[in-house]
Amino acid sequence: MSVTIFLGSDSDFEVIKEGLEILKEFQVPFNLEVTSAHRSPERTVRLIKEAEQQGTKIFIAVAGKAAHLPGVVASHTVCPVIGVPVESQALAGLDALLSIVQMPKGIPVATVALGKTGGANAALLAISILAVRDEELKNKLEAYRKKMAEKVEESSRRLKEKL
Repeated sequence: MSVTIFLGSDSDFEVIKEGLEILKEFQVPFNLEVTSAHRSPERTVRLIKEAEQQGTKIFIAVAGKAAHLPGVVASHTVCPVIGVPVESQALAGLDALLSIVQMPKGIPVATVALGKTGGANAALLAISILAVRDEELKNKLEAYRKKMAEKVEESSRRLKEKL
């Protein structure tokens, strides 16, 4: 079971960087490729098919501006696709967000938050999906969330000490 991540451009790497660290932490194998729905459509389709043959179960597609990459990926696979919209200077990422979230009926793309938060959440969502059939991964995810909750409690305790 693996995850394939497509970046619409190498400049999108910073958006997914933390997500890659999360996948490594959970020991989820992944593959990363730069491909474009517009500039290299044949490459994109070929990479989708190759990824499926190699065991990919979930795709994450990171794209900005017109952000067609997640939708194009979804149109060529029945595997879950998670779209990560990239913030842009022109429209602050609203263009990418709307492009990804407004998929036509029948070709769904799960959409997460803009930017780096979305990159991290895309990895966690992929892990959640894989954990449905992997008890060990589910246990790791539960421990991860417990650790987050403990950090919140610790922050609250430290703040109260300052009063």
